[in-house]
Amino acid sequence: MASAITTLAADAPTLSAANTGFMLICSALVMLMTPGLAFFYGGMVRVKSSLNMLMMSFISLGIVTILWVLYGFSLAFGTDSGSLIGWNSDYVGLSGIGLTELWDGYTIPVYVFAVFQLMFAVITPALISGALADRVKFSAWVLFTALWVTVVYFPVAHWVWGAGGWLFELGVIDFAGGTAVHINAGAAALGVILVIGKRVGFKKDPMRPHSLPLVMLGAGLLWFGWFGFNAGSWLGNDDGVGAVMFVNTQVATAAAMLAWLGYEKLRHGSFTTLGAASGAVAGLVAITPAGGSVSPLGAIAVGAIAGVLCAMAVGLKYRFGYDDSLDVVGVHLVGGIAGSLLVGFFATGGVQSDAKGLFYGGGLEQLGKQAVGVFSVLAYSLVVSAIMAFLLDKTIGMRVAEDVEVSGIDQVEHAETAYDFSGAGGGISARTTTAPAPAAASKKVDA
Repeated sequence: MASAITTLAADAPTLSAANTGFMLICSALVMLMTPGLAFFYGGMVRVKSSLNMLMMSFISLGIVTILWVLYGFSLAFGTDSGSLIGWNSDYVGLSGIGLTELWDGYTIPVYVFAVFQLMFAVITPALISGALADRVKFSAWVLFTALWVTVVYFPVAHWVWGAGGWLFELGVIDFAGGTAVHINAGAAALGVILVIGKRVGFKKDPMRPHSLPLVMLGAGLLWFGWFGFNAGSWLGNDDGVGAVMFVNTQVATAAAMLAWLGYEKLRHGSFTTLGAASGAVAGLVAITPAGGSVSPLGAIAVGAIAGVLCAMAVGLKYRFGYDDSLDVVGVHLVGGIAGSLLVGFFATGGVQSDAKGLFYGGGLEQLGKQAVGVFSVLAYSLVVSAIMAFLLDKTIGMRVAEDVEVSGIDQVEHAETAYDFSGAGGGISARTTTAPAPAAASKKVDA
């Protein structure tokens, strides 16, 4: 097992049924976030590519789960090697772990920690997919996902959270994934779209969401699941830190939603449902790294700042000409950067650690550490993801043919469409709402 906290035998943690149950529930909540993300993204695209968007999230549940069991958990949380990667043969296939063996320094089994962290690994590549809507071969996406989690996510998770990881040892604060999840995914999305290019008709054709109710449903599921994502990252519920994170998650999300809507009203004259959903997600992203180190008042500031910054950032794609289809860069990269850096201003020193931000007398030290974490993960993910996308594009091809993109990727890649309008109108409902037809006529209709 990875080295962590050394304790005396008399003080050694014992398995807590309460914490174990709490963490299993949190794991299930984080799992729900991936289907929630699928609905969020699926409603934002045009109807002709909505199934493909759903599948790009759902497939991650399959691919990443298997890779995590085979070697991902070992690479991310095994014994440190050079501060860059981990490895523990007992974690390969999760085959050498005792039934009640505890995660070092905690009161939950290794199995529970492993499955909780698995759900983080699952959703991170799914986040990238929103930037690539309408134009990526599903087979290429499957291969990219497998390669990306292996080469990018597993090592970065070790840097940030693994005992001995270089950012962990530096003292970078990332409570639940501002760097490892959101900046990582957002930078990867930018790297890939710079390689594969724009959608046909970008900045010319209308590309409005086909189902805003689906977007709102997805945002609600993400908001709900995020309580497990954030509060569960303390790995227990004994000292109140997880409770503070739970409160801050709600507070920052509310502040970001209101801030986004306020900006939108001033800038464009309307309060939109898409703005409400996007603002909520921006707040969730920003509070993820910061919520364990700020007060609820600080959480309001983090959420409000992120809401405005992300609302401003989503328009940058039109100014600079990169086609970030569903604003992964604008929300997850910018929101992750904002939340991570704001730790350096608003950390109180009285929640998860004694590290204080600039506004609480801590000077610039923590801000400097946060900046190192932010920009090292950003650069690594951006460059490696772009290289991987380039190699895949030059070998098996990343993009579908132009005529497939124009006609709709769902039918070609999945042999299905999201909505079937080909049947005769009325059908069964017409029979149930009108008087019964004569027997002969009824037979004719049924035939």
